[in-house]
Amino acid sequence: MIIVTTENVPNYKVTEVLGPVFGLTVRARGIGKDIVASFKGLVGGEINQYTEMLEDARKQAIDRMVRNATAMGANAIVMMRFDSGEIGQNMSEIIAYGTAVKIDKA
Repeated sequence: MIIVTTENVPNYKVTEVLGPVFGLTVRARGIGKDIVASFKGLVGGEINQYTEMLEDARKQAIDRMVRNATAMGANAIVMMRFDSGEIGQNMSEIIAYGTAVKIDKA
């Protein structure tokens, strides 16, 4: 599966637009991570526990988006984007979305 953030894939031609596709995941921070993050927040710097959690969430959202695009018969996703938000006080929502298409070599 080719995934790009652009409207077109270089050296390829879009032969069919299949429609929007997305992958969604919601992750909750654990109490242990919140405590470590609170201490880290006092001295500054990167909070590795949250960074790892969000990286994993983005990977999972992409994987789900690819599965959905594959089920639609796509071999590429164009205009891919991420969006995120918070649900409640300790949950993060990550969504990967784009347009599922069929492409051929130009």
